[in-house]
Amino acid sequence: PQRPSYNREGGDRPYRPRFNNGEGGDRPQRPSYNREGGDRPYRPRFNNGEGGGYRSNNGGGGYRPRYNNDRQGGYRPRPRTGDYDPNAKYSVKKQIEYKEQFVDPNEPIRLNKFLANAGVCSRREADEFITAGVVSVNGEVVTELGTKIKRSDVVKFHDEPVSIERKVYVLLNKPKDTVTTSDDPQERRTVMDLVKGACNERIYPVGRLDRNTTGVLLLTNDGDLASKLTHPKFLKKKIYHVHLDKNLTKADMEQIAAGIQLEDGEIHADAISYTDDFKKDQVGIEIHSGKNRIVRRIFESLGYKVVKLDRVFFAGLTKKGLRRGDWRYLSEAEVNYLRMGSFE
Repeated sequence: PQRPSYNREGGDRPYRPRFNNGEGGDRPQRPSYNREGGDRPYRPRFNNGEGGGYRSNNGGGGYRPRYNNDRQGGYRPRPRTGDYDPNAKYSVKKQIEYKEQFVDPNEPIRLNKFLANAGVCSRREADEFITAGVVSVNGEVVTELGTKIKRSDVVKFHDEPVSIERKVYVLLNKPKDTVTTSDDPQERRTVMDLVKGACNERIYPVGRLDRNTTGVLLLTNDGDLASKLTHPKFLKKKIYHVHLDKNLTKADMEQIAAGIQLEDGEIHADAISYTDDFKKDQVGIEIHSGKNRIVRRIFESLGYKVVKLDRVFFAGLTKKGLRRGDWRYLSEAEVNYLRMGSFE
């Protein structure tokens, strides 16, 4: 069928009003708002350098925190002089305190959680101490698991009073030849020696890195969070930069991705790739398993030796801006995201 044609002088074309913007026609006006006022609805702005929130990813896949957004181009380290002190800006006065808000002091709390929140140990370790009879509440030894107390109760651990202290979260870029422990009988350098001036509270490492494995390591006195980050149930993402003694073949890379049988079960990488198009002896591997020496054992099972191992990512935390051996406090946003389990 033919589309009807209308001539400009007449015809049966239906009426369509025309508006002349310059001569005050009847066209409805779109409301305009000036920058100083008006009734324009509020639209939040993100990442504008003024402490704004987080912008949603285009794909709608949750939130992605953006740090150092007050400078264009991301992080730009300042020039460092010979007398540079990485810990100078972290004076006691400037430390960020993370307090429990809106907590009813009379609300019951499990004894193991109380001990964990006090920085004594993790929840699982607290259960062992409770059953061993070294914890007392208001003068009475408690050995029953699941016991609930009030925050005002007098709790003692090995006859020493315990109280919930402020939480401290320290991120260390661990160097090699350093032991991840609170105390070493062989008197080797420990990660605690590197963060000695961070706080008065007793903090301890979350998880473990081998003596010569470098990279991201979190230390805290928040036993509850430490338990969440290390418990097999939660399996937080870790990314390692691996240097091998020889080139990794494509076949072996595919085998690692598909799954390898080790003495304690099958393990596979969530992602693995070469870090350089020309250097086939360096790879990046993403893994969720927390098994002991898991990355080294994966490559050793295929006949490779790990020459250097660097953890560049742990549960959303990176070592960006931290020189080897330096540390910093977590930002409040980072702590909140860890507590909410928002990081992988």
